[in-house]
Amino acid sequence: MSTPAFTSPLPLYNAAQRYQALRQTKRRSPPATPQMVISHPKALTGNIPLREQDPEVHHLLELEKSRQWRGLELIASENFTSSAVLECLGSVFTNKYSEGYPGVRYYGGNEVIDKVESLCRSRALAAFDLNPELWGVNVQPYSGSPANFAAYTALLNPHDRIMGLDLPSGGHLTHGFYTPKKRVSATSIYFESLPYVVDDTTGRIDYEDLQRRARAYRPKLIIAGGSAYPREWDYKRFREIADESGAYLLVDMAHISGLVASGIADNPFEYADVVTSTTHKSLRGPRSGIIFFRKKALAAIGDGVNMETAINGAVFPSLQGGPHNHQIAALTVQLKEVATEEFRKYSKQVVSNAKALADQLMKHGFKLVTDGTDNHLVLWDLRPNDFSGSKAQLLFDKCSITLNKNAVHGDKSALNPGGVRLGTPALTSRGFTEDDFRKVADFLDRGVKIGLKIQENTGKKLVDFKPRLENHPELESLRRDVEAFASTFDIPGFDAQKMDYRELR
Repeated sequence: MSTPAFTSPLPLYNAAQRYQALRQTKRRSPPATPQMVISHPKALTGNIPLREQDPEVHHLLELEKSRQWRGLELIASENFTSSAVLECLGSVFTNKYSEGYPGVRYYGGNEVIDKVESLCRSRALAAFDLNPELWGVNVQPYSGSPANFAAYTALLNPHDRIMGLDLPSGGHLTHGFYTPKKRVSATSIYFESLPYVVDDTTGRIDYEDLQRRARAYRPKLIIAGGSAYPREWDYKRFREIADESGAYLLVDMAHISGLVASGIADNPFEYADVVTSTTHKSLRGPRSGIIFFRKKALAAIGDGVNMETAINGAVFPSLQGGPHNHQIAALTVQLKEVATEEFRKYSKQVVSNAKALADQLMKHGFKLVTDGTDNHLVLWDLRPNDFSGSKAQLLFDKCSITLNKNAVHGDKSALNPGGVRLGTPALTSRGFTEDDFRKVADFLDRGVKIGLKIQENTGKKLVDFKPRLENHPELESLRRDVEAFASTFDIPGFDAQKMDYRELR
């Protein structure tokens, strides 16, 4: 069955006629009669359901539900959040403006919002077992990148020096990435950045090289954390290097925060001055950001710095206006779940599934960066197979498998990289276990073999490879098998039985 095309259904009212009637009503003098207003009560009160108000967007929403349900979501930074979180995201909390912080707002009517944000703060500290006398938290950042930049703004002056993991080594854009031709990230525009890298042979962070660079560069901030690094971080070693260099230590745990909260991944809080995170990846919450900060920094450079004032002032008013209260409410709900034994079991399963996926891929003869994983992600190096991450991403999109191309150490371009990043949080949220991920690895092996056969006929150029993916019989067969497998699992957040487009193609 092909993807359904949108056809506008006949609504309970004619939208065009309603629009014209409302325009005419506004132009008339004297004002519209009560009968005219009452004739469109739903339109005037905003209580028309999406299916009626905008059938086209409703159609797209239902298509996205179908895509998520019948496919295999392997992007490491994605997850499926709960119905309770989604309920908050679509709630009246989005209506309220609340510049400032609890008890100190620039708008009235925030007595409920203050309670929500205060509860979110206390749950955040409790989720990571932090002493509120030693640690503070800001839950207002809109997402992870603003959280990072707010932390930099709080701790640094323009053109101060920073060090973060290089993007092809598994770092993140916001950690100061630049190319020989361009300062790509705002971080590298406003601050001076010197990246550290992984070892050419092992793919793991080269701490000796990091220490040498830090001694010579004398950064004011060292960042530990990344977006595609599958191994643990030696936070103690980072602290030692930061202290020797006279630098703050910031840990960006965006990818692993759920694992940290569950005690599955090493805890950075003993050694860091500031810890940032997104809240939607392994934490399985809404799309937002969070900043934890020591009230008294460990770094000598932080003596005399009021960290709470610096961090909170950097978030608001320096970088943001009113917080997104629907996000904060949703995060509050998720942090309650994070503190449960069920979530700890989930996090443990995430890592077990990643190890099973990695082992099965290596059994198929594929090369993985660092030869495995300690966390939720696997970095798959396709260069030994003479295949690219860009081709893999395009190919697997045709098979209802979602993953992302990713740079690996030695790549010269992040736009045409030699690797693929895979993650297990989303499918673990659907109930996948180790055997299921071994089957996923088998699907991936099958897809790459098909891609290599296509490449034999097209050559290596992506522009020639892409058209040959359309209606390819082997890819269509793989897609049907993937969807038949994926659709046997439930999905959090919505009732798959009630989707408009449940039929498999």
